[in-house]
Amino acid sequence: MREDNAAAGLDMDSWVCPMPLRDSPNIVMGHGGGGAMSGELIEHLFLPAFGSAAEAGMGDSAVLTLGGVRLAFSTDSFVVKPLAFPGGSIGDLAVNGTVNDLAMAGARPMVLSTAFILEEGTALAEIARVAEAVGTAALAAGVKLVTGDTKVVDSGHGDGIFINTAGIGIVDEGVDIRPQRARPGDVVLVSGDIGVHGVAVMSCREGLEFGTTVCSDTAPLNGLVAAMLATGADVHVLRDPTRGGVAATLNEIAGVAKIGVALDERKLPVPDAVRDACGLLGLDPMYVANEGKLIAFVTPDDADRVLAAMRAHPLGARAEAIGVCVEDHPGMVVARTALGGTRVVDLPAGEQLPRIC
Repeated sequence: MREDNAAAGLDMDSWVCPMPLRDSPNIVMGHGGGGAMSGELIEHLFLPAFGSAAEAGMGDSAVLTLGGVRLAFSTDSFVVKPLAFPGGSIGDLAVNGTVNDLAMAGARPMVLSTAFILEEGTALAEIARVAEAVGTAALAAGVKLVTGDTKVVDSGHGDGIFINTAGIGIVDEGVDIRPQRARPGDVVLVSGDIGVHGVAVMSCREGLEFGTTVCSDTAPLNGLVAAMLATGADVHVLRDPTRGGVAATLNEIAGVAKIGVALDERKLPVPDAVRDACGLLGLDPMYVANEGKLIAFVTPDDADRVLAAMRAHPLGARAEAIGVCVEDHPGMVVARTALGGTRVVDLPAGEQLPRIC
């Protein structure tokens, strides 16, 4: 097997085990993968350390009422390697990732902060390209860059550029979108092809070719969310399935809402190039990251009109209904396979692909 991998140009020695030891006394890459290890780190280290200063149920974004105005607030850090990949760069991700976290709370993103951590020796031309990508993405998303910070670390103590963005959005009256609102009978929708971003980054990182170029799906989803909400439908949950992919996102929602999720694997929109790449790499597309897709839980009565609104938007043209919420197996996600069997879709322990956002 090692000889076959070497012949294919795969440097397996540089890969990170997707399931590091859970009882490790030190941080391992799996703690940043968005799976069970990330959850354990937050639950058993950060929240106890924060004490009563922490708000219960800390998530990707928080909805707050300040001065009578409902605001969504979110922050995210981006450490992707390489800095540029087919379809985007760390600059696009830094804007779109935070914009999307705000949109998943039903907010209209308004302003962002940007903080750059630069490694000594990084070419100014490369930093300029990333900064220009940040500005272009902000214009496309309709948000303003209003404050920021810059730090430089010693050579060898970073990967060129790390970026942190924080954002604020306005949540209109009557909008209540959160995982706790998922109910049995809700229809699960996905806005389009899954697994694209993770495969795009890995193909660039490892120099792999799949017969066609797989481009990242990085995009701002606030316009798509606005179109969905404009239908007047009662959207219960919105999430963008980034680290850990669709599988991690659905498991998190099922756990918080204490409901089961039943998927139909045949309905999952997986492009042939992603399916082929995952087959080569031994990955499951449901666990591969996305950066321009969303998952929605809506009532059965609203599902058809929300799906139609999604398909009418450029970022939702390949939207599909992929499953339903059920009373059975609360907290668990199961999928009916193409062969008619059923399998459990677990929450990943660590991560399949390190450093994808």
